[in-house]
Amino acid sequence: MNSDLPSHSSAVEEKLERQHRSHASNAWTRPVSLAIPGVRTRRLRILVPNAGPFRGGGGRMRKKRGPMLVALACLAVFLTVILVTKSFGRSDWSDQWQGNTNPEPPTLVFMRRELQKIWKWEIASGHYPSRAPIPVDIGFTTQLINPATPPQPPVNKPSRYRAPGVQYVTDARGAGPKRTYLDIQSKPPNVAYPPRPVPGSVADLDHIMKYCNFGTGKYVRDCLEMLRMGGGLDNGERIRRDSKTTDWRYIYVEQANSTTTSEFDNVAETEQVPMYRKPPSRKTEDPNDGLLKKKGVEWEASIKLPEPLVHRPSQSLASPCDPENPRVFHMFWTGPFTDKPYLAVMSFLFSQNTGIHLKEWPTDSHVCRPQFWMWINPGPAASVPNPTAVRDMFDQLKLSPWASPFLHPRFKDVVHFKLWNTTEQLDGIPEIKDEWRELQESLFNSGGHIIPVKKAAPSSSASENTTATVEEDDMLNRTGSKSSASYDRLSVILSDMARFVLCHRFGGIYLDADTILLRDWEELWGWKGAFAYRWSRLENYNTAVLRMNKGSALGSFLFRTALKNGLDFHPMTVSRYTKDAYLEGLLLRLPDALFDAAWLNTENYQRDRPPQPYFTEFGDFFETPSSSGAAPHALGIRGFFRGSYSYHFHNFWWKPFDPARNFPDLGPKFKAGEEVARATLRREKALSIAAMKQTATSPSAPAPVVLDEEIDEEEPDKVDLDWSAVIKRTFEAFIRGERPNMYGEWIEWRTT
Repeated sequence: MNSDLPSHSSAVEEKLERQHRSHASNAWTRPVSLAIPGVRTRRLRILVPNAGPFRGGGGRMRKKRGPMLVALACLAVFLTVILVTKSFGRSDWSDQWQGNTNPEPPTLVFMRRELQKIWKWEIASGHYPSRAPIPVDIGFTTQLINPATPPQPPVNKPSRYRAPGVQYVTDARGAGPKRTYLDIQSKPPNVAYPPRPVPGSVADLDHIMKYCNFGTGKYVRDCLEMLRMGGGLDNGERIRRDSKTTDWRYIYVEQANSTTTSEFDNVAETEQVPMYRKPPSRKTEDPNDGLLKKKGVEWEASIKLPEPLVHRPSQSLASPCDPENPRVFHMFWTGPFTDKPYLAVMSFLFSQNTGIHLKEWPTDSHVCRPQFWMWINPGPAASVPNPTAVRDMFDQLKLSPWASPFLHPRFKDVVHFKLWNTTEQLDGIPEIKDEWRELQESLFNSGGHIIPVKKAAPSSSASENTTATVEEDDMLNRTGSKSSASYDRLSVILSDMARFVLCHRFGGIYLDADTILLRDWEELWGWKGAFAYRWSRLENYNTAVLRMNKGSALGSFLFRTALKNGLDFHPMTVSRYTKDAYLEGLLLRLPDALFDAAWLNTENYQRDRPPQPYFTEFGDFFETPSSSGAAPHALGIRGFFRGSYSYHFHNFWWKPFDPARNFPDLGPKFKAGEEVARATLRREKALSIAAMKQTATSPSAPAPVVLDEEIDEEEPDKVDLDWSAVIKRTFEAFIRGERPNMYGEWIEWRTT
């Protein structure tokens, strides 16, 4: 029996209907509450079309209203689910079949066949010691041989499971030396310090990505523990852990006599490699279908590449140094030498195997001795060096208290100062030497933002020369960053390009000048692929650390692509170059835990489990918060991001490492430079005191006299030393011979 009385499933529904009853008869919608599966205490309230206006249609309409409302409610829920799914299902990851969905304009200038040539050259040269797949968009239909990875069992795929049509190969077949992973530990009684890495060892960066990749939810803290344990840096302080730590061995050596063939060579090719069918979006025979070319430019001509190199294990080389893989750290500096490049070089001497702990470097050494090349741009970034620039540079270095210590004969084999000349360097890049001058006036290009630099027009009279003055702190004439307000922007942009020029011309690793080394990089040199590291949370490069091989196919690609994109080498732009061309695998983007362990914390990530020390901003390195101020002095450098290869403090050029002792404190051998620095500090303090006195009296009053006793030559130490001061004093104590370096080696001062 039907009833015209209202029926409600809950008191909530009845209350809502009573609340809207006064206007429900005229409203087009009405609220309905639906049960939420699995949630007994909550109901979903939705609006459905109101059947009230149709009540006058008689009893038949009223009888059918219930089923109709249910149907409409179901339809509304279905549409809502579809809408929510499409909104929350969006991802920044582009569909591999749909091309690049990046809102930035495309940068690609190479056809698919040229991209294939680049991949083939790099893999054949041993520059891809990774098992990561090759992007399917490269379009390989035959398998490549990789001499830098060991053989692996085939992935058998029966023919009945293979899709018809064109098959694309994404894996290269390993045919390289076998790998032996090392358990690195100090041997008694020498357990107070970690051992030096095994000469010729290699860091398995695939394995490091497994434990350190922020993109897969890995914590910096856990990554550093893996790096410490696998690298033997916890010796003397090792704590027993569960059995999973055996998987933290990420350093290996290649067996020199192992064959490059395997028992898998006779397996049919089609049965041992993963295949992918032709993307459905490729409906034409266009070989470049799916690639997004830069607008307004033609495809680049065939890329010119030398013969691929031959991959050889370190143990099979005639000498410990591979001529194709020089162990050179590059650094670029503009303007007067300060405590920033000083500390970078000091960290190199403290951590790398330079041999300064030996009286003489042995001729039969099994270690490849690294070098540090400091490139000096003597004037403003936009200036042209004069003919006597090299001599002038060394004259200035001799007078600089921060640079002169490294001119000592003890360091002549490992620290080298070199003059940077932009014209000479760009002319040394075959890929752009004939064309870069067309962009000379827009050479300072950073992320598409160009600072124009035009040649100065010659003056017509001497009077014009006297009246045409340039502000001392004008952007084009800055030499270094004296404060955050007077940032030397041009030098930063020039350095973005300089790092790629130096690595492509000479090989090696580039380091930003706001970097300090924290451990021996032997096993990183062993990985012959190119790499930079991740821009914090973003999937872009930060090239504050950049490793590239000399004259590589990747380098040729980058320079030709940059030339067609305004010679823009900003890290974000370089990220677009490699992404648009599907070459990201050839410039590996390592986790920033290896080189920049504080970055995620400073951007409010992973603060639930931060690494040690805990920095919420980069300034904490120079002014450590009092809440953690006991850590620097108590823990020392052993407690500073232990496991990381370096630390990047992100600029702060104007902030002294050690305000109380803002001079090189290296002992009697370098007393002359220390006295120069102290005298400079006294003059600066005298000028500061005089300026304060002038302000307190009257600007028109005579210049006040500052007495010697008013000048405190040395500020008193802070109660709690900051991290920057502790690290500076640690490096200096090693040079003074008061403590060993991080590997327990004491500096040896030979007689010269």
